[in-house]
Amino acid sequence: MSLLEIKDMRVEFPSRRGSVTAVRDVDFELASGEILGIVGESGAGKSTIANAILGLLEPPGIMPKGEVSLDGERIDGLPIELMRKIRGKRIGMIFQDPLTSLNPLQTIEEQLVETIRVHLQLSESKAKKHAISMLDQVGIPEPDIRIKHYPHQFSGGMRQRVVIALSLCAKPEVILADEPTTALDVSIQAQILDLMRKLVRDTGVGMIIITHDMGVISEICDRVMVMYRGDVVETGPTKKILGNPDHPYTQSLISAVPRADKRMDRFPLVEYIEAAGTPHKPIDVQNHWLGGARNFGKSENEFLLSVKDLEMRFTTVRSMFKSRRRYLKAVDKVSFDIRPGEVLGLVGESGSGKSTVARLICGIYKPFAGQVIFDGTDLTSLGSRREVNVHRRQMQMIFQDPFSSLNSRMRVVDIVAEPIKFHRLASSNSEVLAIVDDLLDHVGLGAAAGKKFPHEFSGGQRQRISIARALATRPRFLICDEPTSALDVSIQAQVLNLLKDLQEELQLTMLFISHDLPVIRQVCDRVAVMRDGKLVEEANTEDLFNKPQNEYTRHLLELMPRLHSHAAK
Repeated sequence: MSLLEIKDMRVEFPSRRGSVTAVRDVDFELASGEILGIVGESGAGKSTIANAILGLLEPPGIMPKGEVSLDGERIDGLPIELMRKIRGKRIGMIFQDPLTSLNPLQTIEEQLVETIRVHLQLSESKAKKHAISMLDQVGIPEPDIRIKHYPHQFSGGMRQRVVIALSLCAKPEVILADEPTTALDVSIQAQILDLMRKLVRDTGVGMIIITHDMGVISEICDRVMVMYRGDVVETGPTKKILGNPDHPYTQSLISAVPRADKRMDRFPLVEYIEAAGTPHKPIDVQNHWLGGARNFGKSENEFLLSVKDLEMRFTTVRSMFKSRRRYLKAVDKVSFDIRPGEVLGLVGESGSGKSTVARLICGIYKPFAGQVIFDGTDLTSLGSRREVNVHRRQMQMIFQDPFSSLNSRMRVVDIVAEPIKFHRLASSNSEVLAIVDDLLDHVGLGAAAGKKFPHEFSGGQRQRISIARALATRPRFLICDEPTSALDVSIQAQVLNLLKDLQEELQLTMLFISHDLPVIRQVCDRVAVMRDGKLVEEANTEDLFNKPQNEYTRHLLELMPRLHSHAAK
């Protein structure tokens, strides 16, 4: 008997304009001790299946057809109170966005202990010991101290580890993991995947992993189910699906995964998908608005950006007595240089200080010590706001989550126009609108996109809006903080190709932050590796990948998922 069995599942979302079918006639089984991977693009129906299993379909979603059985017992259609007892206790869920699973007003201890006591009937002291043990298992340092902290005091990767601990703490029979490692770097991803494998092996729990990361599929899954627009197009053993797929969509999807073993000029696109995106339109930089105000890539200084002995620390324990205060040193004497037109990659574990360095450079944080020198000017020593704005205009940041970085109440045209108006880069409103239309067209969205709101676009399209807004100030320097980590491989390929085109065309200088080492190899000229707030190695990209000097760098490269070598077996 299968642990979990799905028969003829169909999910629909009725509306006044008709019914949209999200999942069509899906059948599959999950055995005890098995890990099944469900892979496909956004909108394929992967997460909808998980929500239907748990009875958590968002209104007006319904499951008009199909059966869901857990250990031989049908659970679809159960009363809400009975389903609540199944969720968490018998079926654990790891959601993609950790902030949706954690209460920002409660400490991690309060949330873990409450869940453990509800499902395992332990005393408060035993529940707290179990909670600390779970945090330790998922790789959170100083768990006895960190358990007292709130979700906002953790990095994105750290929060995901907390969510995984939360889902595992009640010892469920089935675990549904929806993009469980999206926000994690390779070393922590390896820890989490090892933990999941060990859990499956030791307890016989069944696990479904929903992901767009083919590397994760190759590392952990016994079987793979490939979905496309609500349909299952292919199912089989992992080795067969990755090594010799039958369906053209699967073949195309695998070909779009960034190569870890060699550098390529461009990222292959998923040709099977219709309307993969409007191609980037090259421009005449000398006569275009983007290039008219300055000579791209030219500087009197050897380095456009120099970071010298940068330090940043955050207070973790406050006290009126200085001796009792505790600090977290997020950045510890970090120094590096970036030449005009160069792309420097910054890699390291979650919490290593990568994003903090980016925020120090662009002025979101004020450094505790050190200098940020941009084209010969020390930005940390500038006094007036006007002086700061002149230089800050020349550097822009593209964030990891495009939806949270865009104002949901503003139309796209106003979002992109805002920095142009703020910095007075156009002489009239009609010129502003013409520039915005041109920028949206330039990033492959088209001028008509300006009339819409951010929620009307896909994740990849929203990231294109972010890129258009970043270009609106005619920057010389772009900071890309995990710009594609949450995107499907096909959309990732489109966005990365766009960034590469823009960088070459405009001779932009870039700091590219990512935990995805194959992407770093394809995009960057040089790579700097961070660990615990320190810079441990810096080298040309190919030298670092082929002959790493630091033991920690070698460790990261060894942990890097190698899909193509797996597929070649």
